[in-house]
Amino acid sequence: MSSSIHATAVIGPGARLGEGVVIGPYAVIGDDVVIGDGTTIGPHAHIADGARIGSECRISSGAVLSTEPQDLKFAGEKTYLHIGDRTVIRECVTLNRGTKASGKTVVGSDCLIMAYVHAGHDCVIGNNVVIANSVQFGGHCEVGDYVVVGGLAGVHQFVRIGRYSMVGGVSRAAHDVPPYVMAGGHASFRYEGLNLVGLKRRGFNPEQLANIRDVYRILFQSGMLLTNALEKVRNELPRTSEVVEILDFFESGKYNRKFIKPFKS
Repeated sequence: MSSSIHATAVIGPGARLGEGVVIGPYAVIGDDVVIGDGTTIGPHAHIADGARIGSECRISSGAVLSTEPQDLKFAGEKTYLHIGDRTVIRECVTLNRGTKASGKTVVGSDCLIMAYVHAGHDCVIGNNVVIANSVQFGGHCEVGDYVVVGGLAGVHQFVRIGRYSMVGGVSRAAHDVPPYVMAGGHASFRYEGLNLVGLKRRGFNPEQLANIRDVYRILFQSGMLLTNALEKVRNELPRTSEVVEILDFFESGKYNRKFIKPFKS
């Protein structure tokens, strides 16, 4: 399968392109770029040095990938942007590469990143993630697999979003979102229940859902301090993989964490 490169595209001499790559008009590809087999780069896209893009991705018009971090501490060090396979990046998305803090920004495989999304330096976005239009991530954010983030949400730097969670549109996501839940709100970012529709679509059975629900009833509805609630979960609930994942999320992290709060009617 031969590649197709438009005559107006500008490609650095050191760029490595896989088989069947398609590059549209006026696209600019840096010298230190690797693009996997079957990936399509749309018109006027800019893929800067340090990009490592997987196979069968689709990068739309005006996307700007792997440019320098918007971080005053960045001193020109060699860093990267890694993108997995089959990920779709729509129009005018901007993804900065990493800083010396981690060396790379990462986007997984099979993601859909809609138009005008920005992800700052050192973000790590998992697999099968859907990010709707105009979502803005600060630096060092972590997004687990199968997360959905609604349009126009703003995610504060260093915030973590656990696997299978959903963040509502126009949210001000300033606190960590643990796995399997829905969270939303602008004036008050809060827990809004389990992501039941998403979990059922992903094959979670009634027993798994019941275990997850029991954890969050203790954490968010018991009125206990978080430390005491976590101890109660450890002592009283079965150590299923879902329960362990939630406990690990709350107990991990190198920074002082603030978690979403329960909804209060």
